[in-house]
Amino acid sequence: MAAILSFAPLSVPSTTYPKPSLRIPLFTSLPLPSSSSSSSGLTSSFLVRNEASLSPSSSPIQALAEEEAVDDSSPSASSSKLVLVVGGTGGVGQLVVASLLKRNIKSRLLLRDLEKATKLFGKQDEDSLQVVKGDTRNAEDLDPSMFEGVTHVICCTGTTAFPSQRWSGDNTPDKVDWEGVRNLISALPSSVERVVLVSSVGVTKPNELPWSIMNLFGVLKYKKMGEDFLRESGLPFTIIRPGRLTDGPYTSYDLNTLLKATAGERRAVVIGQGDKLVGEVSRLVVAEACIQALDIEFTQGKAYEINSVKGDGPGSDPQKWRELFKVAESK
Repeated sequence: MAAILSFAPLSVPSTTYPKPSLRIPLFTSLPLPSSSSSSSGLTSSFLVRNEASLSPSSSPIQALAEEEAVDDSSPSASSSKLVLVVGGTGGVGQLVVASLLKRNIKSRLLLRDLEKATKLFGKQDEDSLQVVKGDTRNAEDLDPSMFEGVTHVICCTGTTAFPSQRWSGDNTPDKVDWEGVRNLISALPSSVERVVLVSSVGVTKPNELPWSIMNLFGVLKYKKMGEDFLRESGLPFTIIRPGRLTDGPYTSYDLNTLLKATAGERRAVVIGQGDKLVGEVSRLVVAEACIQALDIEFTQGKAYEINSVKGDGPGSDPQKWRELFKVAESK
């Protein structure tokens, strides 16, 4: 496919959304490919959701080992889960997958390029990690069989806010953050217990500075449209709105690197509501927030902004995360 640089239109499509159709899934799992080659990526800038500057010396799974140890007794370690991760090769998604593997939580990746799974996460047993090929931008690509048995969903797809080579091949905000999210939500079965969607701070203020600069090509508008469609879908959801992403994205294709990722001094977490936070957040913190939100019942149907600051954070302690989410609701 020829590389095409396209610009997201600034007109807002209708906000009357179709209700998701009911699906009867018939899943057939696909094995991970055997390719183990490595690749490099482009450097993106500003409030890029899933990829920023690439580090040749760090990769997805070394990233987690130096953080606080995962508490395997937490509800997140439940063997009954099957977590569908969409956007699992992006900066946040890689860390989500690595953390799920470390917790022994079964996951399924929906990817456009199956080979990326092996490059990032190595060969994994299908009891731990399944991979299916699909593109959320194309509704016909989302066969019901992909979702059979899925109990939880973490969607952390995204693209750059400003025109870049990553926009090639219809990878623009309208296609990824709006159409892709809409197609995914419409395809999910009603039996899903929780959908966690990674969005962005500022989505409710696209015409206010500094968000109006961020939204010059519609990224905040389209993320908000994706949020609204999820709200109206009837599915149980939690929306995580990160500040400017830091750390990573750990794209040297090595699981050991992901497991050793660290947020450095910025491990403390600030969670808010009402789209009032302005700041930065470690990708590690965002990934952990997504996983923790799967099990915190009172986060259902709500949106939270999240930043990380200097200090000791909650690590993977579920009780500390519950307290952080609860404090956000009391402010």
